[in-house]
Amino acid sequence: MSNPREFNWIILITWIILTVIGLIAIYSATQGPVSEFLPAFIQNNFVKQLAFVVVSVLLMAGVQFVSPRTFIQLSYVAYFVGIVLMILTLFFGNEINGAKSWFRIGPFGFQSSEFMKIATILAVANYLTSRRNISVENIRYALVSVLIIAIPTALVIAQNDFGTAIIFIALIPVMLFWSGLPYGVSLFIVSPALILYLTVINWQLGLLSAALLTGIIFFIQRRKWLTITSFITGISTVVGVRLALTEVLQPHQIARITAFTNPSFDPTGAGWNVIQAKTAIGSGGLSGKGFLEGTQTQLRFLPEQWTDFVFCVIGEEFGFIGAGLVVILFMILFLRLLRIAGTHKHPFAQLVTVSVTAVYFIHFFINVGSATALLPVIGIPLPFISYGGSAFLTNTLMLAIILNMDFHKREFSIYR
Repeated sequence: MSNPREFNWIILITWIILTVIGLIAIYSATQGPVSEFLPAFIQNNFVKQLAFVVVSVLLMAGVQFVSPRTFIQLSYVAYFVGIVLMILTLFFGNEINGAKSWFRIGPFGFQSSEFMKIATILAVANYLTSRRNISVENIRYALVSVLIIAIPTALVIAQNDFGTAIIFIALIPVMLFWSGLPYGVSLFIVSPALILYLTVINWQLGLLSAALLTGIIFFIQRRKWLTITSFITGISTVVGVRLALTEVLQPHQIARITAFTNPSFDPTGAGWNVIQAKTAIGSGGLSGKGFLEGTQTQLRFLPEQWTDFVFCVIGEEFGFIGAGLVVILFMILFLRLLRIAGTHKHPFAQLVTVSVTAVYFIHFFINVGSATALLPVIGIPLPFISYGGSAFLTNTLMLAIILNMDFHKREFSIYR
C-alpha cells in the first residue's frame, strides 16, 4: 500500500495553479468589457471551461484508484477505439475553424484527435517495452512504432488539423530516442525541422545549419551513409523551402509563413496577429495593466485570445511577473515529470512519462513562441490554460496517469 506522503503533490499543486490562471485568463478574455464584442457562444466559454475543470478534478481523483497495469492492458484497445473515432469524425464530424476534427453525440462534442494522443502514447509504449529483446535499433521495431504513430497522424492531416499533426510527428523522435535510437539518428530525424525554420528566416542561415548539423551527426555517429544522407536531406530542405517561397506558394501564403519574421510587411493582413500579440505582451510592462484592464484584450484586438493567444492576455494584464510565473510553473512541471521518468523502474512508465512531457513541452513552446513572434502562428493551445474542454480533459488524464504510475510504482513488475 502506497503512502500518501509519496504522492507527487508538487505536480498536483502546479496543475491546480496553472488551471486557476487559465480560468482567470479565459474569464478576462470572454467575460470582461470585451464581452460586448463577442457572440453569446464565446461568452459561455468560461462557464464551459469551469465545468470541464470540475469534471477533470473528478477524473484526476478517480484515476488514482486504478491499478497502473490497467493502462498497459487497455493500451491497444484505447488505440483501436481512438482510430475508429477519428475515422467516424472524418466522415460525420463537425468542421470548426477549418478543421473537421469534432465529433458530436447529442449535446456533447469532443475532439477525437485529443483523445488519440494519449491512446497513441500508451500503444507505442506498450509495444516498445513489452519484451526484453525489443530495441528500436532493430529496424523492424522502429518501423512498427512509426506506423503506429503515422496512422493517427494521417487521419489528423485528413481532418485538416495540421497543428495537432505536428504533435504526433514530434512523438516519433522522442519515443524512439528514449527507447534506444542512437543519438546521431535521432538528431537526423529532427534536423529537417530545424533547417526549415532557419531557412524561412534566412536561406544562408539554413545552409549554414545544414552543414553544421551534418558535421555534428558525423561526429556523433561516424557512419558514412548517415552523414551523406543528412547532408543531402539538409540541402534538399533549404532548396525546397526556397522554391516554395519564390515559385510555388501564392503571395498570401508566403505572407502567412514569413509574417513572424517581418509582420510590418503586411500589417493589416498576415502580420496583424503577430503585431497585436507583441503589442499586448509589450504593453504589460513589469506588473501588467491589471485584471480586466488590458486594452488589446478588452477592445478585442487580440485574435482567439481565449485559446491560441491566451498567453498574451496574461502578459498584458499581469505583465512580466504574470507571464514569467506561467513559464516558471511549466518549467517546474517539465522538470518534475522528467524526474519521475528518470527514477521509475518500469520502462512503460518511463516512456509514457517522457512522451507526455514532450507533448506538453511542444504545446508550450509553439504557443508561447507564436505569441511572442518567435514562431509562425500555428494554432496550438497552451496546456491547462487555453480554453478547450477536450484538450483540458486529455491533458489532465495524461497527467493523472503519470501520477498514478508514480504513486503506485511499487506495484509494477519490471516485465510481464
